[in-house]
Amino acid sequence: MPKPPMPAPRSGDLIPGSLEVLILKAISRNGRMHGYAIADWIHTVSEEALRVEEGALYPALHRLELRGLLEQEWGLSDTNRRVKFYRLTPAGRKALTAEREHWSRLTTGVMRILESQ
Repeated sequence: MPKPPMPAPRSGDLIPGSLEVLILKAISRNGRMHGYAIADWIHTVSEEALRVEEGALYPALHRLELRGLLEQEWGLSDTNRRVKFYRLTPAGRKALTAEREHWSRLTTGVMRILESQ
């Protein structure tokens, strides 16, 4: 019996396992960020190709904090709202470097396969 076809990805869906590295990258570029700004940065820099939902973002931020890759502090946003700001720890910077190397190898391999004849 043939397998059913894989569903087509919806516009804006993230590749499984990519959210945490995107969060680390966003924060590394901006020093410290709150959750909404992280999601907005990813959406903007990806030219609206990626969208991060709150239901995925905040658990990922919590996981990164538990792993010692992020630190948080309370502060005021540009709109004068009390928000939690996140910044990378030294371990977070090291993890980002390792993840970039991993994703580079992975995407290069996938592109080799897709471009093969």
